[in-house]
Amino acid sequence: MDGLASSLPERPDNIEIADLLSRIADLLDTQNENFYRVRAYRNAARTARGLDDSITTMLRKGGRSQIERLPSIGRSISTLLDEFVHTGRARLLDRLEGQVSPEDLFTTVPGIGEVLAHRIHEELGIETLEALEVAAHDGRLETVTAVGPRRASGIRDSVAAILDRSTRRRAHQRHLPKLPLRRDHEPEVATLLAVDSEYREKAKTGSLKTISPRRFNSMRQAWLPVLHTQRDGWSLTAMFSNTARAHQLGTTGDWVVIYYERDGDENQCTVVTERRGPLAGRRVVRGREWECTKNEAPGSPNKITLRRNDDDHRATCRDYSLHRVSDE
Repeated sequence: MDGLASSLPERPDNIEIADLLSRIADLLDTQNENFYRVRAYRNAARTARGLDDSITTMLRKGGRSQIERLPSIGRSISTLLDEFVHTGRARLLDRLEGQVSPEDLFTTVPGIGEVLAHRIHEELGIETLEALEVAAHDGRLETVTAVGPRRASGIRDSVAAILDRSTRRRAHQRHLPKLPLRRDHEPEVATLLAVDSEYREKAKTGSLKTISPRRFNSMRQAWLPVLHTQRDGWSLTAMFSNTARAHQLGTTGDWVVIYYERDGDENQCTVVTERRGPLAGRRVVRGREWECTKNEAPGSPNKITLRRNDDDHRATCRDYSLHRVSDE
């Protein structure tokens, strides 16, 4: 029996992988994504279809570097295929098909199933792996039903490993943050605010393609506008937040989630209208408020500047950290 099992082809096979890449290319095309990015996924699909060797076997034996030697398979696509082979899912496809859910992101962490992912999102109101890591450090995760100290510690270690593997700098190492440093693996705040401004303006005029999210959309209406854009080498996708928290607070037309990817580094952030402090009434990137004091979208009036090292600024950062979850 073992010999028979080992002779069976590994799944997903190359045809399934090619179908995934073609589906992504088609959705990107219908949502007005950059021509070159669409072409990259179509070329990768052709490579997968014409390959004799199993991409899944190559990935499992040699890692991403092995398949990056193939024609049309770069770091971004190899990262996506690595996720698909090891989890059976592709978050990019989920987003493109309207499956926009923080719970989907949390289930990629070992030890978190669908039920626990739902509880974490509902009880803590967090939406990113960085926020989950902070909650695991400051004790909030242990307040979630069925999560004790040992399980919280395991989740914290798993999230840290995921973030480290993707070479992203974590926003906070503990519940009271250090003064943030420049992040080489994230777009500049000015870039994110500019994308946020462009998205909201185009959504207002109805000039964007819309998708039909699966959550909170029983009539299956295509109401959620999507913007794909390229800036500073980043591929960015913006859409209004379609989370339970956003619906509860009536902020589905205010909170904008921006997904960004470059060379295999992928993450997301949320841009909101600040309701307190020196930035009240202005658009800010959650978790990077201190940078928003120095950076605003081009043309934004009344730019605010705070001194980075003074006591008031430290207090502001602390206030934002303590209030961030309740705001969102």
